Amino acid sequence: MMSEQEALKCSSARNRGGVQRVEGKLRASVEKGDYYEAHQMYRTLFFRYMSQAKHMEARELMYNGALLFFSYNQQNSAADLSMLVLESLEKSDTKVADDILEHLAKLFSLMDQNSPERVAFVSRALKWSTGGSGKLGHPKLHQLLAVTLWKEQNYSESRYHFLHSSDGEGCAQMLVEYSASRGFRSEVDMFVAQAVLHTYTQKHPSIEKGPPFVQPLLNFIWFLLLAVEGGKLTVFTVLWNLLNSLMGSGEEEEGEEAQEDGSPIELD
Repeated sequence: MMSEQEALKCSSARNRGGVQRVEGKLRASVEKGDYYEAHQMYRTLFFRYMSQAKHMEARELMYNGALLFFSYNQQNSAADLSMLVLESLEKSDTKVADDILEHLAKLFSLMDQNSPERVAFVSRALKWSTGGSGKLGHPKLHQLLAVTLWKEQNYSESRYHFLHSSDGEGCAQMLVEYSASRGFRSEVDMFVAQAVLHTYTQKHPSIEKGPPFVQPLLNFIWFLLLAVEGGKLTVFTVLWNLLNSLMGSGEEEEGEEAQEDGSPIELD
């Protein structure tokens, strides 16, 4: 008599063998250029597997299919199957694991950088990953996304994800490259100031989520850093004139108070 564990292993092997045979047929269709037909077959098989609660098989089939379509530059079909990978995760009790996070990051890296599907994909991926740890997404996924965006020289978005990861060293290395390639020599300290300000306002219990912030000085600093980063001289000038007017009005008020009190004005 075969034990229950042995029976499960045999069943899993048969299922895997079946998936491999199906994948072989689908790959042949893609290689022949029958992209639409192959795409529809992938979708049909996905919903069939999901209805049978074969979530892992559905996820693996969609992941490999997405990679195949990406290799043939079929962005729309690949993005659609990538979304189905997420759907299989969302509708199952799959736990967050490094290999799954790496698969999600791989799909993200292959998507067209300007496609709306990419934005939707990363949003859903981060939301799903909160089942592991962190309200803003799993730190490991943030780290993988940050590295991808760094390679694409999308430093601003990379910085955001690094700040929600646990990779302080990687963040520092990225900021050095960011400063060297996009900033002026006099701005070397500005790049780390932005990162520190962001982390401080996110972590401080007495600061409400922003921007905008309740605290006027935090708002001013935030706008100032944005103006410097964007190289917008007009915005920077307006902010500087605003600061001067505030400082000037403060000095005038102090002068008026001093004269009303009759206190002597000391000159150096």
